[in-house]
Amino acid sequence: MTTLDTDVVVIGAGPVGLTLANLLGVRGHRATVLESRDRLIDYPRGVGLDDESIRTLSTAGLWEKVRPYTVAHHVVRLVNGKGRVLATNDPRTQEFGHARKHGFIQPLVDRELAAGLDRFPGTELRFGHRVVGLEDRGDHVAVTAERLDADGEATGTVTLTAAYAVGCEGGSSFTRKWMGVPFEGKSPSTRWVVVDVENDPIGTPSVYLGADTRRPYVSIGLPQGIRRWEFMLHDDEPTERVDDPAFMHSLLERHVPDPAALTVINQRTFTHHGRVAASFRKGRVLIAGDAAHLMPVWLGQGWNSGIRDATNLAWKLTSVLDGSADAALLDTYTEERRRHAADMIDVNMAAGTIMKMGRFGGGLRDACAVVLNLVPRWKSYFTDLRFKPMPRYAAGVVVDQATLAPGTARAGFKRGRLAPFTDSAGELSPVGLQFIQPRVSTADATDVLLDEVTGDWWTLATWGTDPTAFLSPADLALVRRHRIALVSFVPETQRAWAEQRSAGSPAPVTVVGDSTGALKNWFDTRACGLVVLRPDRFVAAASLTVQASRTLAAVLAAGSLTTEGVPA
Repeated sequence: MTTLDTDVVVIGAGPVGLTLANLLGVRGHRATVLESRDRLIDYPRGVGLDDESIRTLSTAGLWEKVRPYTVAHHVVRLVNGKGRVLATNDPRTQEFGHARKHGFIQPLVDRELAAGLDRFPGTELRFGHRVVGLEDRGDHVAVTAERLDADGEATGTVTLTAAYAVGCEGGSSFTRKWMGVPFEGKSPSTRWVVVDVENDPIGTPSVYLGADTRRPYVSIGLPQGIRRWEFMLHDDEPTERVDDPAFMHSLLERHVPDPAALTVINQRTFTHHGRVAASFRKGRVLIAGDAAHLMPVWLGQGWNSGIRDATNLAWKLTSVLDGSADAALLDTYTEERRRHAADMIDVNMAAGTIMKMGRFGGGLRDACAVVLNLVPRWKSYFTDLRFKPMPRYAAGVVVDQATLAPGTARAGFKRGRLAPFTDSAGELSPVGLQFIQPRVSTADATDVLLDEVTGDWWTLATWGTDPTAFLSPADLALVRRHRIALVSFVPETQRAWAEQRSAGSPAPVTVVGDSTGALKNWFDTRACGLVVLRPDRFVAAASLTVQASRTLAAVLAAGSLTTEGVPA
C-alpha cells in the first residue's frame, strides 16, 4: 500500500476543521490542516455554544481550556419595537451535563482548538496553503495546495497524500464544488450589519432579538465585556452606507446615549443563507460545516451544527482508519447529518420570518404572543427550547427497537408491540437520540460526569444487572475486538454490592452509581434495560437485557463493524 503523508487532510482551519482534527488526534490518528489564510480569523462570528458541542469539546480534552471564554445560561428574549417581551428562551435543564446555552467568544475558542493540535505527533496546522486540486486515487487521495507568501501570492505547490480528505473551508467550499453536488436552498437578499464593541455600554448579559417593524435588530451580551449589535439593512440602503459614521450612529442611538463614545472592535455586513449540499461524501472526499450547509444566525446554530458534523464524522473515520469498520460506515454520515442540518435551516428561516414582519404582520404576531404566553404549555415551548429539533437518527448506525433490524429505527412503536415480553413504559424509542449525562460515582471517581467513566468509544450498558449475563463467549470476543466498555448502572446504594458481583464477571465491568436518580428515571420511562451507545454518545440500540446477544449483532451490522480474527 502507498505510504501516506497523513491519515486525513482537513481543508480549512475554522472551528469544524480544527475540532475534527482534534477528535482524530485523541483517537490516535494524524491530520494535516491546510488553511489559505496566514492566521486564524480574529473577529467574532459565532456567539452561541450548545451543551452538545461542549460534550464534544470535553471528548477532545479542550473544554477546560475553552470554558474561560464562555458564559452559561445565555437567555434569549424576543421583543417587539416597544420593548415588550414576546417570548423568552431560558432552558434550565442539563440532561447532557452542561447548561443548554452558552455565550462565547469565537476567536479565543478557535485559538484553543488550534493550540490543541500541538498535543498530537504527526498532526499539524499549515497556514498559507490554498487547496487547488483534489484527486481520489481509489485507495487514497492526493490534495494539492498552493503555498502563499505574506501578500497572498503563490510561491509554489505541495501535494499531500492521505486516506481521506475533508473540506471544512466554508460556504464557497472548493471541496464541495469539486464533488459536484448541488447546494440546495435559498439565499435571501436581506443584508445585516454587525457591530462588536468592547466595554459593554449596556451591561446586561442576555440576548435580545428585536422584532421591530421599523428595523429588526439583535443585541447580545458576550463574555469579557463585549456587546454585539446586528441591524437589518433595508433594500434601498446600499451596503456602502455602513461606512458612514453618521448612519451607524443613527442605528445605535436608540440603544446607547452616545454612539461616538463606543470602542468598535469589529464591523462587517453579511447576508443570511439557508442551503444544504445534496451529499456530504464522494468516495474518499467529504465535507462538513458551512461547506456542507449554511444557515441563518438567528438561533446560533451555524457553529454548533458544524461541530455536530465533526462529532459524527470523527468516530466513523477513526473506525475505518483503524480497520474496525468497512468504508460503508461513511455512507451513514450524510444519512444521519443532512436531515438534521436541513431541519435546523428550516427553523432558523422561520425565526427570521418572525423577526422581519411588517407592521400588519408584526401586530398580529404580537397579539398571538400575548395569548400563547397565557398557556403554560405553549409558553414552555419557547422557554425550554422545545422548538429546536434535537438530532435524531432514523437511519444509519441504529437498530430498530421493536424488530432489532439494523440500519433504521422508528421513533416509536405501537402499544403492545414489545409484549408479551415487557410492560411498555411508553411508545417512544430512545434509539437515535443522544444519551443523557448525569453526575455519577464509581469505585475510582466520585460525582463526575458520565462520559468521564464510560470513555469516548462504544458502551454496552444495563440497568441493575451484569451486562455480561446474556453475552456468549463469542460476543465477549467481539466486545474486546471493538473496545466496547461494559457498564452496569445501579442505584448508588447498591454500588458496593454490584462491584462485588462484577468481580466474578467473565469480562471487566464498570459499575456506575446513579447518585442523582437520573439514570433510573431514564430507564424507568423507557421500555428497555440495555442500551448500546455509540462513540458520539447517541443510542445505537435499546432492548431487553435478555436480547443482549442479538442486539450486539445488529449494532455490528448497522455500523459495518468487522469481525475478522474473532472466533465464531
